[in-house]
Amino acid sequence: MIWGCFAGTKLGPIVFIDGRVNSNVYIALLCNYLLPFIDALVADGASNIIFQQDNVSSHTSKKTREWFRNAIEEHGFTVMDWPPNSPDMNPIEHLWACLKNELHRRYPDTKTLYGSPETIRKMLRLRLLEVWWDIGEQVLDRLVESMPHRVQALLEAEGWYTTY
Repeated sequence: MIWGCFAGTKLGPIVFIDGRVNSNVYIALLCNYLLPFIDALVADGASNIIFQQDNVSSHTSKKTREWFRNAIEEHGFTVMDWPPNSPDMNPIEHLWACLKNELHRRYPDTKTLYGSPETIRKMLRLRLLEVWWDIGEQVLDRLVESMPHRVQALLEAEGWYTTY
């Protein structure tokens, strides 16, 4: 499992997660990676930071919601209310697709890596880190600029499927 984030044209951390993600794991991830990224954005002059996530149970649990209430107050960001059944609207999903496509373009042997599970996991992580940090501002900018079109398509589809 992988978690990552971006804000505008600034790429945030990418995090590799072993095992299942429950509220405790998710909150630890947010503490260790999201909050420092948000603090760095604020230090660079960013304001009105909105965190966007989907409705996975670890994101919406009572414990996570309580954590967000405290973090929002302390770090000065908001969390977007997310419509149910709309993962295709989240630009990070499209960033994952870009990451995957670029990984396979650069490393066509990715599907057929040999070795122990730990060796393969290590190789994948190294490759993914390389590809992640090479994602250009233009890719992120296109994702951000597509949001009004995504929202309009969702409205026109009355909350149902869109071409995104």
